[in-house]
Amino acid sequence: MKIRIIFLCLATLSAWGQGTMADYKRADYIKESTRDKVYNEPVNVNWIDKTYTFWYTVQTPKGPVYYLVNAETKQKQKAFDTDKLVEVLSREAGKTAIMNDLSSLKMNENQFSFAAYGKNWEYDLKSGELRSLGEVPKPRPLGYWGNLRDESEGNPAASPDKKWKAYIKNSNVYVSRADDPASERQLSFDGSPGEFYSAWIYWSPDSRHFVSNRVRPGQKRSLTLIESSPTEQLQPKLHTRDYLKPGDALSQRYPVVFDVEKGTARAVDVNLIPNQYGLSGPVWHKNGGSFVIEYNQRGHQVYNVLKVDASTGQALEVIKESSKTFIHYSGKRFRHYAESTEEMIWMSERDGWNHLYLYDARTGTVKNQVTKGPWVVRRVVQVDEPNRRIVFEGSGKEIGQDPYFIQLYSVNFDGSGLTRLTGENGNHRAVFSHDYKYFVDTWSRIDQAPETVLREARTGSTVMKLEKADIKDLLKTGWVMPEVFMSTARDDSTDIWGMIIRPSHFDPKKKYPVIEYIYAGPHDSFVPKNFGIDSRGDLHQLAELGFIVVQIDGMGTSNRSKAFHDVCWQNLKDSGFPDRIKWIKAAATRYPYMDIRRVGIFGNSAGGQSSAGALLHHPDFYKVAVSSSGCHDNRMDKIWWNEQWMGYPIGKQYEESSNVTHAHKLQGKLLLILGEMDDNVDPASTFQLINAIIKANKYVDFLFVPGMGHSMGGDYGEHRRRDFFVKHLLGVDPPEWEGHVNTSGQ
Repeated sequence: MKIRIIFLCLATLSAWGQGTMADYKRADYIKESTRDKVYNEPVNVNWIDKTYTFWYTVQTPKGPVYYLVNAETKQKQKAFDTDKLVEVLSREAGKTAIMNDLSSLKMNENQFSFAAYGKNWEYDLKSGELRSLGEVPKPRPLGYWGNLRDESEGNPAASPDKKWKAYIKNSNVYVSRADDPASERQLSFDGSPGEFYSAWIYWSPDSRHFVSNRVRPGQKRSLTLIESSPTEQLQPKLHTRDYLKPGDALSQRYPVVFDVEKGTARAVDVNLIPNQYGLSGPVWHKNGGSFVIEYNQRGHQVYNVLKVDASTGQALEVIKESSKTFIHYSGKRFRHYAESTEEMIWMSERDGWNHLYLYDARTGTVKNQVTKGPWVVRRVVQVDEPNRRIVFEGSGKEIGQDPYFIQLYSVNFDGSGLTRLTGENGNHRAVFSHDYKYFVDTWSRIDQAPETVLREARTGSTVMKLEKADIKDLLKTGWVMPEVFMSTARDDSTDIWGMIIRPSHFDPKKKYPVIEYIYAGPHDSFVPKNFGIDSRGDLHQLAELGFIVVQIDGMGTSNRSKAFHDVCWQNLKDSGFPDRIKWIKAAATRYPYMDIRRVGIFGNSAGGQSSAGALLHHPDFYKVAVSSSGCHDNRMDKIWWNEQWMGYPIGKQYEESSNVTHAHKLQGKLLLILGEMDDNVDPASTFQLINAIIKANKYVDFLFVPGMGHSMGGDYGEHRRRDFFVKHLLGVDPPEWEGHVNTSGQ
């Protein structure tokens, strides 16, 4: 009887037409048909040098149009005739040019420069002449999660007055007059290959002193990758990357101040900077009498700012920041030194919310808290020292709005005069003029098209309306706006925000499986807040196959209170799942067509860790998962991200959050996707999970993509992911691929 019931359910689902070839074609159609269908939304907003003129681009039904606007005269005009540029570019490039192919755009009142078809170009706005500036240079290789950069050797560092040069020889510090090599003097004598002086030398502005760090180098670790199918040769290639992991020994840097005339060396007290995760380079004050360094203790629970006297080497701990969990140094750090008044503005979560504080830099005491309340400062835009005013972005202050929406504010140094510069119910993006007199403000929501105005920055008053986006043609394609949905968290009081995406052929009488796109990395929040067609992961396309797709920011992610964020601490396997599950259940209560008996989940990188973890820790709710480029054991991944949230020293918490540890608990259907050239997350992390699954005698699907780096899988992986959900959530065999036999789920 049980088998019969399941058969009837699947037959009914198939009859509804979900997961058919028509659905796949419609998904592809949505992506193509919606391209460039949002008209009159400014992009590439740029102020021209130190003027009050700015330019921007809008898409129109006939293609891009470029506008020049003078904020003082309130005049708006087309920058140039795009048809004429296309004609000239086509002739010079020897192919039919398209304005949407232009990149690296720059403009002033006379020239428009851009890159297109492998070359850089410059177009004279007055004469209409176009000239080639040569080939576009190939990009330099990206850096990696590196080990110690070579500080032991380097070129001599000249003093600002060009009279001296300092350099490293035999691991020690030497100085000589720039015009007399014979005047060489050795200033340090305690350097050795095992603890050398750094060639990164920092001169004081008055050329009297300089700083070099005595460096005790840490360990080196290499990530080894095998490229199986290189394009330039038959045989595989071996690649290595510098790649430190949690727990690895780090370099320690001990600043020493050298007096050029006296030949003295004064070391900063090493007891003030023990067990470093990082130590910033010194930032000299303009008078040359002192400098500042920032000290991040290993474990990210202590972060101090030290002011060092150049003549004595004595250090004052101006700012002492500590936390029982973590200090989000990589995302919530701001320091500004007002030299004329010897004050510092500092960002901190010490009261439970991310706010600004004003310090007396002479004594290290807090003069006053600048911003306060149950909301957060997101970013400081400007510090206006003469007027003692700060312009910043904040979230969560406006009652009745999504707490992630960015609004702009200004406030005085003493905390008075808090002024809201924007207010419309949406997420605001501002581009300021050179002197912060004006800013271009664009706001939108995922369910409301963008509007753009020019504002006066002192009061936020509107100077002129610029654009209101037109989405009529977009909606004609069948594209459906996401819905904003809010529920409560595991504590039944904190609000959790997310979005719901439905297919264009949505029928409330049908039942739809639910798929969650997850990224729960604690470094940020991830549900889109701006209006946009393409969400990461092609969520609208996935919905077209017959699913309700959701995205949620659960506890443990950033941009809310410190308590909200701290849920992730030493517990990344949590991933906010109690909040996510509760949110999806609440949505299904309101919308019964959401079938939460069939819930899938997918994600990439940290989202890959979470999506696989869903089937290990919550298999009663999540039934199908696709995990791409997953960080399945935080001990296998890059050092900074994992120690930031999982802590130091390495302890049992790492093992407890590892998917490998819990692999024997696997239930449901799991597809793992991995690129062999992933130099972001060590591919061994996925292989070790597969090894543990095999040892547990569990079943797993695996797609290994030659040559691919850190990715969700590319077009091939995206197709496999869709097929996997169609087969295991809809219960139908996906249509065969054109020119291929479909092996999805086998």
